[in-house]
Amino acid sequence: VQLQASGGGLVQAGGSLRLSCAASGRPLSNFALGWFRQAPGKEREFVAAINWSGGRTRYDDSVKGRFTISSFKARNTVFLQMNSLKLEDTATHYCAAKFFKGGAYIPPGPGVPYDNWGQGTQVTVSS
Repeated sequence: VQLQASGGGLVQAGGSLRLSCAASGRPLSNFALGWFRQAPGKEREFVAAINWSGGRTRYDDSVKGRFTISSFKARNTVFLQMNSLKLEDTATHYCAAKFFKGGAYIPPGPGVPYDNWGQGTQVTVSS
């Protein structure tokens, strides 16, 4: 699976951005798609994931209620809608895919290695 992330930018605290991840190369019916981020000097961390088949989602506690992950199957695209952005959301954001046959289950989250990665897109939140 090839992944192409886009949509990052500079936004003021409290603002919104929507990230997109376009997938190609093979059908996604047995995949989970996730978003991760890495801030300077910090380890990469899990943000959110969606089970492509069943649509179930998982979020890190730090973004619950502010971020929404969704899929647009006709375009093989996953979105991350980010609202109420905070300074600490500043990071390079990456989309990733993991082979996952659990159609009815919550997708893999923190600590589970994902198989395919796209290039990052920078999100910068200013005060």
